[in-house]
Amino acid sequence: QVQLVESGGGLVQPGGSLRLSCAASGFTFSSYRMSWYRQAPGKERELVAFITSSGGITNYADSAKGRFTISRDNAKNMVYLQMNNLKPEDTAVYICNAVLVSVGIVTYWGRGTQVTVSS
Repeated sequence: QVQLVESGGGLVQPGGSLRLSCAASGFTFSSYRMSWYRQAPGKERELVAFITSSGGITNYADSAKGRFTISRDNAKNMVYLQMNNLKPEDTAVYICNAVLVSVGIVTYWGRGTQVTVSS
């Protein structure tokens, strides 16, 4: 019933760009804080970026700051991650996450999309 479906991953050379998309359904998207996480083999899952429910506040991991931009379109139930100047260390599965903060923490997770940065 609740779905978060990521798309837009792929293989890109260092310095290239990708835009990830996450399509949400089955819940009131506009009430949720949306985040992008990533997890690489042998590494802990890490928060890359989040955006508040109305889009008024964003935050980024230090490694993403200045290169990545998170955005959302509540009319379309979509959240995006624009990734520029990609580096090999950005290689990971990127996972969309939704959290309802206002009435307690309810978390939904997508299945992820693979991003590989390699020459």
